[in-house]
Amino acid sequence: MDNLLFGDNQFFGVNHMSEEKARAQQMQFQNTSAIIDVLDAAYEEGVKTFMCTTHDRISEICDHVRANPAKYEGFQFYPCMPYAHKYNNAVTEHGMLGALNQFLPDDGLFKTALKGGMAVAKKDVEGLATILIDMEMKMFKGLSTPVIFLQNVVVDLLLGMGFYDAFKIFHDHVRAKYNAEAAYITMNMPMLLDALESVGIENPIICSNINKIGFRMCGGFDKYVETLRDRKVRAIAMSVFASGALKPDEAIKWVSELPNLKSICFGASSRRNIRSTRELVDKYFPVPAAV
Repeated sequence: MDNLLFGDNQFFGVNHMSEEKARAQQMQFQNTSAIIDVLDAAYEEGVKTFMCTTHDRISEICDHVRANPAKYEGFQFYPCMPYAHKYNNAVTEHGMLGALNQFLPDDGLFKTALKGGMAVAKKDVEGLATILIDMEMKMFKGLSTPVIFLQNVVVDLLLGMGFYDAFKIFHDHVRAKYNAEAAYITMNMPMLLDALESVGIENPIICSNINKIGFRMCGGFDKYVETLRDRKVRAIAMSVFASGALKPDEAIKWVSELPNLKSICFGASSRRNIRSTRELVDKYFPVPAAV
């Protein structure tokens, strides 16, 4: 993994501190070309990994990158699935079967659909889960996706239900079909690490809020520090700036000194902010961590 990953919250009106800023960003990026301009700026500043949801508009970004391979040499996507609103909207518009046909991979459609039908009949959770993963990955066909994330909306639901086997299903399918590392986003890293280890997933990639003031770090600030210090985990820190509550220099310096931290994920809307973050990471966290 690169030590700096570019996230997509700002493109889709997500800001955990200010609804007003979120609305302004949503308006700023209502055209896909505006998103591409910022991604180009990030690429030119040396940030070449895009950690993104499977929002419908990301498929347009994928099409653009596929159409310009020379321009995006070394560019990587880290898909984060599922994007729940996409399914809700598709079912509302097309019905259940229509939504399924819309998202299923093109290759082996009949076989995949048949597998899904059998899975429903047998209540085969694994069969259904792998189809859903394949549906989400359809837009990234032919692109570099070395790490694939399960979103916290699902991770934390499964965690609360105690359905830990689902994490292993995701892990095994992502490795077998996409030759990729399975990774997980959560609001409670210490608890998730326990769950993953219980089903045989060792040294996992976990992305969670990690910042100096404990902003949105469920499970407790001290528990996070203890887990990073004493456990085997490849951590990715998001919300490093605590949605603007911390000064960038202070935030990056603190988080870069944590053990087992492999990457920082950040979002930005301008080249100036991208460059500023890149320079701080080069200053305090200069060596890219190996997976």
